[in-house]
Amino acid sequence: MTGAIIGKMFGVLVVRTKHDQIGFLAAFSGKLAGGFHHDGFVPPVFDSLTEGSFLNRGMTELTRINQQIKLLENTDADGNAAKIAMLQQLRKTNSAALQSKLYDQYHFLNQAGETKGLREIFTSHNNSNPPAGAGECAAPKLLQHAFQHNMQPLALAEFWWGLSPKSNYWKHGHFYPVCREKCEPILAHMLQGIALDAKAAETVGW
Repeated sequence: MTGAIIGKMFGVLVVRTKHDQIGFLAAFSGKLAGGFHHDGFVPPVFDSLTEGSFLNRGMTELTRINQQIKLLENTDADGNAAKIAMLQQLRKTNSAALQSKLYDQYHFLNQAGETKGLREIFTSHNNSNPPAGAGECAAPKLLQHAFQHNMQPLALAEFWWGLSPKSNYWKHGHFYPVCREKCEPILAHMLQGIALDAKAAETVGW
């Protein structure tokens, strides 16, 4: 049977509220059903899908450039080589600028109320730009919401639910540590000053 791949990484964070009550927060990685906002789940650190946002405008412009390139290639690729090359360079420049601006929208809290930007976090970690999708995983969303509302994180777990999109690595109902590439540098900042037991350290990949 064929169909849409529906698997997704979800996360749960057990917290203590400022009124000393125990509860939990839930999140999903990236988007769910094409959106960031769903009842019962914390919001994204940054909502890039807001109507009229710079990202939507930028993606519309990139689509327009792609359409121009395709038209020139279909009309006379050799004769339009110079124009095509110019548009390809414009596309590359615009895409890099758009990604850079997107990076600058993500800022992460820790329990001390200290904020660090996504680019700063990765530059200090390995002197590189963040990978695509950094900051959109479940764990950073959960911790961000907890700190914004003066909640104390107590326990964190992430699990895969549904079909695997690429390989047999992701298995329905299995728990996984957070990803090293996207999340470890962010969580190093967000969990600063919080003592982790061995099981919690394993969960966050340390």
